[in-house]
Amino acid sequence: MENKYLEEKIDNSAYSHYIGIRFSNSSRAYFFGYKDLDLSVGDKVVVDTVRGTELGFVATNPFAIENYSSEIGLKPILRKATDVDVKCHEINIKDANYAMEICKSEIEKLSLDMTLVSCEYTLDKSKVIFSYVADARVDFRELLKVLAVKLHTRIELRQIGPRDKSKLVGGIGSCGLTLCCSTFLNEFDGISIQRAKNQMLAINIPKLSGHCGKLICCLKYEDDFYLEARKSFPDLGTKVFIDKVEYTVSNVNVISNIIRVENADDIKFLTKKDFLEQTHWKKKVDNSSKDEKK
Repeated sequence: MENKYLEEKIDNSAYSHYIGIRFSNSSRAYFFGYKDLDLSVGDKVVVDTVRGTELGFVATNPFAIENYSSEIGLKPILRKATDVDVKCHEINIKDANYAMEICKSEIEKLSLDMTLVSCEYTLDKSKVIFSYVADARVDFRELLKVLAVKLHTRIELRQIGPRDKSKLVGGIGSCGLTLCCSTFLNEFDGISIQRAKNQMLAINIPKLSGHCGKLICCLKYEDDFYLEARKSFPDLGTKVFIDKVEYTVSNVNVISNIIRVENADDIKFLTKKDFLEQTHWKKKVDNSSKDEKK
């Protein structure tokens, strides 16, 4: 799903500062540019987004535009919100709930295989945006006709994925913190079960899945560390001799530096240092790629 607040590339030299703006339907802040405005955390502002004008809340202190390093152009803060803007925003939230019920009813009447997630109006009410989840492409042409007649405004139906739904709805992860997708993640990389295997985790899909039903995004955070750390550990199944008795490496723990070896009669838990001293094991270097280059 394309970030709804992503800004097209424009010239940022028109601004003197940039600042983080949070919207009522999002827990993270998005940067916007401005000039000749006195803003502080908590102020309500009207901003220009790719969807139209919207009301947001100042969430960070201002930064000098010289410190902005992103290649993405900034959209502008149009003005501080007036009492009229705030009132319109409050009315729009109520009207969006009403529009949501209408859309749900029409989806049911038309027997469309889609699940409505959210509904939002732009501040000037020139457009209403419905976000939905569906397993396949949905022909909603008839739905658009009905909604246009009943709501009397432009209709946008946006299909989102399971991860985007979690980002939109939010929640608390198994770590006890707010979901990463709803706080700072902008893009969702493919998370494969191989990452769990790299980290020697038990392949229990329900426990490794997030609110979205997909593998948890945090599997990627430590993946590079585990891949690098395991280079100095023996592979599972490696045969070694301790006091002239053969053992097989059955498990390694790169965090505690413990290696488990076993045979039919015995199981040993050795530190990495003890393992190297007692087995004289050395990591075999794969020279095949070097030979190919020669």
